[in-house]
Amino acid sequence: MRRAPALPDRRPEAGITIYGRMPVLEALLDRRAPGVTRLVLARRARGEAVDRIVTAAAERGVRLERADPARVTRLSGNGRHDQGVVAIMAAPGRAELDEWLPAHGGPLALLVLDGLTNPANVGMIIRTAAAAGLDGVVLPRSGSPEMGPLVVKASAGVALWATVLGAPEPAAAVTALAGAGVEVIGLAGARGEGLWGLDLPRRAAFVLGNETTGVSPAVAGLVERWCAVPLEHGVESLNVAAAAAVVAFELARRRAGPGVSRS
Repeated sequence: MRRAPALPDRRPEAGITIYGRMPVLEALLDRRAPGVTRLVLARRARGEAVDRIVTAAAERGVRLERADPARVTRLSGNGRHDQGVVAIMAAPGRAELDEWLPAHGGPLALLVLDGLTNPANVGMIIRTAAAAGLDGVVLPRSGSPEMGPLVVKASAGVALWATVLGAPEPAAAVTALAGAGVEVIGLAGARGEGLWGLDLPRRAAFVLGNETTGVSPAVAGLVERWCAVPLEHGVESLNVAAAAAVVAFELARRRAGPGVSRS
């Protein structure tokens, strides 16, 4: 199996950055969500939503910082849409793949996202993987949406606490998984074994490719096996989030079956 070249890595600040008045307010009001570790509001920001943010922060014991709009924009990275407010949310499930793997030597079931561009798909996949009891989702930083408001909203807040594992780019993630004894299986529309009859290894990671082009050539050269969701009535493919749901709950069904241990 060919190995991907090592690339420089820029690791993000801990936590998830949320910006925009309604996303920040919703995060403050959602008691299921982890706490806000930092809340910064532009000095001249005014309005009903701002008043509600100030009140909600006080009720949750979150210290509010007032700052120049330029500083808020530096923190949010999106001056067009931050509306003068940014929050850093605790994200207890976020970790770096290369640091997480050594502590997880038992059975594994992971999803690896390879070049997905739609934040809604990423959020739905994170939510689905958590609901199915999978061990996590690998979200490389290169070519993937940021873990921001759109992903969090699409996950219905699950992305704030679910296990989401970072890596510099998809091929590096696949290389790290293979090196840790995890079999990498690519999901393709009409290629390889059917999912229902797939001989599932003890440690498996399923790669989900870009919404239009599928698994990237760099990752395809590292995939050990391919599988496909069986489709009927001439349907050629599924949306990537729908395909992820099928895979996730098939893995959950296998884990829950007779003689299958989750320990």
